[in-house]
Amino acid sequence: MKIRKILMGVTLFVLLFGATACGKNEESNGDGKSGKLTIGYVNVMDDAPAMLAEDAGLYEKHGLDVELKLFGSGTDLIKGIVNGELDAGVLGATNAVSWAAKGADLKIVGGAQMGYHSILARKDSGINSVSDLKGKNFASQKQGSTADIVLNGVTFKEAGLKRSDVNMNYVTPTVAIQSLQSGKVDAAFLFEPYDRIARLQGNLDEIYEIGEVWPFPCMVVITSGDKVKNHQDTIYKVLDAQKEAIEMLENDPGKAAEYIYPRFAEGETFESSDGEVASVDVIQEAIEAQTFNWKLTPENVDQIQKVTDLMVEQNILDSKFNVKDIIDLSWQKEKK
Repeated sequence: MKIRKILMGVTLFVLLFGATACGKNEESNGDGKSGKLTIGYVNVMDDAPAMLAEDAGLYEKHGLDVELKLFGSGTDLIKGIVNGELDAGVLGATNAVSWAAKGADLKIVGGAQMGYHSILARKDSGINSVSDLKGKNFASQKQGSTADIVLNGVTFKEAGLKRSDVNMNYVTPTVAIQSLQSGKVDAAFLFEPYDRIARLQGNLDEIYEIGEVWPFPCMVVITSGDKVKNHQDTIYKVLDAQKEAIEMLENDPGKAAEYIYPRFAEGETFESSDGEVASVDVIQEAIEAQTFNWKLTPENVDQIQKVTDLMVEQNILDSKFNVKDIIDLSWQKEKK
């Protein structure tokens, strides 16, 4: 029962708000004043800059009328930008690369979060390192996702493993937590706050975290080339608001957690193996585990290129793609 309450809350949130994501969207005229601006996000801590900018009133502070639209995955979100349903979104850079390589008019215009994915293993699994995953049952995100690309191209590769060496289960984070609890899987590759929620059951060890081993700019702000060209002022205001949100996440995680914890918790507390834990404290810990950054440095761009090259190695892309072709840092240059 201890973890069930947590899982029911997470599942209920996905069901309720996942349905909302399929509803009709108001048309945006992109002027940030007379029309509604629509920004896509996925309900993970990686997307906290977009959520916090909404919940703390930062979009409004910067003169924007914003509607956040929830998506179940970055794949679905990027389609919204491509088809004009969304004005912008916070999601993995690999999503932009995949579509831009097919000719889509997309631009990466700012940073958001450095990659954080941990491997949690059951204490009774005998798994103490990544190489110990060989022959084990392992839960992770779907094939072709940013997490999957890095898992195979970096994490497994450095441990001398191939995808075929591990019994892969491609599931949602909620199912991954359930599978860990039941013993269906021995370990899981999780992002926040699901990593933090899973640990509350008390029989898990973190054996790996990608951000400590191979930090890379996982989440970025993506929009269309048309928006950058014809509604630059609006996009800059979006970035200004999210920059302010990122500064709060980095400098005052407790305050940020007060705003956004209801997005991840059904009630005021989670149940753990040691009793009830305040939901806001769990979310604050999840925030503190992350590195949020609104800048994209030359080193960050090189890292995105390395991830893109991994996409070629894994046959996700047919040929090499130059990420600089879709990166526009004009807003960032103004902030220097």
